[in-house]
Amino acid sequence: MRNKPLASVSLDLDNMWSYMKTHGDEEWKSYPSYYDIFVPYVLEILKELDIKITFFIVGQDAMVEKNKTYLKQIVEAGHDIGNHSFNHDVWINQYSRNRLETELENAENAIFNATGRKPNGFRGPGFSWNKTLLEVLYDRQYIYDASSLPTFIGPLARMYYFRRSDFSKDDKKKRISLFGPFYDGFRKVRPYYISLGSGKKILEIPITTIPFLKLPFHMSYLIYLNLISPLLMKVYLSFAILMCKVTSTTPSFLLHPLDIIGGDQIKELAFFPGMNVESDRKVLIFKDVIKILKNRFNLVNLDFHARTIINSEKK
Repeated sequence: MRNKPLASVSLDLDNMWSYMKTHGDEEWKSYPSYYDIFVPYVLEILKELDIKITFFIVGQDAMVEKNKTYLKQIVEAGHDIGNHSFNHDVWINQYSRNRLETELENAENAIFNATGRKPNGFRGPGFSWNKTLLEVLYDRQYIYDASSLPTFIGPLARMYYFRRSDFSKDDKKKRISLFGPFYDGFRKVRPYYISLGSGKKILEIPITTIPFLKLPFHMSYLIYLNLISPLLMKVYLSFAILMCKVTSTTPSFLLHPLDIIGGDQIKELAFFPGMNVESDRKVLIFKDVIKILKNRFNLVNLDFHARTIINSEKK
C-alpha cells in the first residue's frame, strides 16, 4: 500500500430534490429525500470494498431532522465530510461575496450540527466556482477546493442536458455555468495552488480528467461506456490510469448517488440519464472500477489527499 500513489474518492451527496431542482421540476420545493434508501445502501457497499471516502453534503439536507440519523451514520462509518453549499444552486458562481459568505456559513453550521464535524473542503454544485468563492473559502480556513472539472466537453454536456429539460430562457441563463465553461479545459489536471493575491493561496484538487486529452473518467462517464461495452470501459479506464501515472497525477475520482443506484429504487428520478440501468448492475460496475483503482492506487478521502500534498510542500 505504501508504494502505491494516492488517489482520492469522493461522492457528491446530491439528494432527490437537488436533482429535481437542477432539472427545473417545481416539486423540489418540498425537499423530497432518498437518504433513508441511499445512505445505508452505499455505506454497506463501501464497507464491503473497504474504502473510506469524502461525502460532500448539502447544508439544506443537514437541517432536516430525519436526515441527521443518516448523516451521522456516514461519520460513524469513518468517512470524511465536505461542504457542497447550502442551497445547491448551480449558479453559485453568480452570488455576491456577502451571499457566498452566508451560504458557506449556513452550510457549515448545519453540517456541524448534524455530524459533529466541520468541513475542511468544498465542492461547488455543478462544478460552479470563481475566485471570489475561493477567497471566501480561504478566509474561512478551508484547506482545499475541489470544484473544477478540467475538460473541454462541459458545454456539450450542458447542451445535452438543456435539450432533455424544459427550461425557460431565464432558467438556462442561471445554469449557464453548469458542467463548466469551455476554457475549463485549459485548467490543470494535477492538484495545484491558486494564488489569491497578497501571498494567499488555496489548494485546488480538480476532478481528474485524462491528462493532455482532458476527457472525463469519473463514474458517470464510465457507466455510460460500460453500457456500450464493458471491455471498452476497462480499456478506457486503464488508459486514464496509465496517463495519470506517466504524468505523476494523483487522481481525484468522483461519484454521484445515481452512479450506484438505479430507477428501480428511485423511481422519481427515472428521467435522468442512466436511471434505466438497475441498481444491481450499477453496483457490479462500481465494484469493478474500484477494484481496478485499488490495484493501482492507495485510495483515500480528499482530506487525506489534501493534507498529504500540503505536508509535502512544507518539507
